[in-house]
Amino acid sequence: MTAVRRAAVLLLAASAVLAGAAQAEAAGYRYWSFWERTGGHWSYATEGPSTARPDDGAVQGLRFAVSEDSQDATRPRGTADFATICAGTPAKAGTKRVALVIDFGTPADAPSGETPPARRTACARVSPDATTAEALASAAKPLRYDSNALLCAIAGYPHKGCGEQVSAAEKPAKATEKPEPDGGPSLGLPIGAGVVAVLAGAAVWQSRRRRGNA
Repeated sequence: MTAVRRAAVLLLAASAVLAGAAQAEAAGYRYWSFWERTGGHWSYATEGPSTARPDDGAVQGLRFAVSEDSQDATRPRGTADFATICAGTPAKAGTKRVALVIDFGTPADAPSGETPPARRTACARVSPDATTAEALASAAKPLRYDSNALLCAIAGYPHKGCGEQVSAAEKPAKATEKPEPDGGPSLGLPIGAGVVAVLAGAAVWQSRRRRGNA
């Protein structure tokens, strides 16, 4: 095999890897993501609603959308201020108040045949050791979970399905909802492009070296 042909084979192989990576990156999942409000910004929660135990005065958000991963997930929209959400729920001894922002997403994110309810907020008054899931259950029943304790539905939405995979063709565009720069970008596609560039450069260098030694 000549150096030029070897370079072409390497480049084609790298392109195939990149194409596969791009296809994988383009796919996503339709699910409820869980967020915590700190310093005026949403941060993707580091644990699930069933184990998180927010303090009194906390603001927690949930957003239904199609996302690839935590870096790609779409944040809840609208007002997310504890004083505003819990203005009508006075403090009470022996309890805590948790402000909830429940964003059911857009029609583009909705499963086929379903329409997302309007976004809502709620102030849950619960016991001091209550989890976010318990606060959510007190304010937005019915909740639905799968056998792995994944939160599938809030207030009965969606009616069916739970974290199902969505193809690249089905994934809605997010041009109008850019995520806040709280985390770094997914590196899959840039790394793939870098692999192609490195392989192509190495192949050309090898071809020139062989010619010089001929």
